[in-house]
Amino acid sequence: MLMPKRTKYRKQMRGRLKGKAHRGNYVAFGDFGLQALEPHWITNRQIEACRVTINRTFKRTGKVFIRIFPDKPFTQKPAETRMGKGKGNVEGWVGVVKPGKILFEVSGVTEELAREAMRKAAHKLPIKVKFVKRENGGDVNEG
Repeated sequence: MLMPKRTKYRKQMRGRLKGKAHRGNYVAFGDFGLQALEPHWITNRQIEACRVTINRTFKRTGKVFIRIFPDKPFTQKPAETRMGKGKGNVEGWVGVVKPGKILFEVSGVTEELAREAMRKAAHKLPIKVKFVKRENGGDVNEG
């Protein structure tokens, strides 16, 4: 599973999911990508499930670029615990995703195979996504 090697602080505040992605919103490394259309927290398990699905679809061809990293810890208090007594323990790691963010990119495969792999990966994610292609200038084009 993906998680940071070390962090400055053990626990973080939740933050807000408003606005659109200013960075990472165009296909930079591969030929095709999967772009988020909604804001959400994506867990390390969901990222890993997508990666495995894409690699299985490619059958040892092509290359996958993961553009999100789960660097935010989320905490949870034990079940049936009274209010107070501080913040809960770190339960897992999430990556903050805003609309427009490219989640995965692929290269070295045909568009049909890339589309199929991204369709399968989209089923593993809790948000709406769309398939995008690289343009000459690096901008995004709806597929």
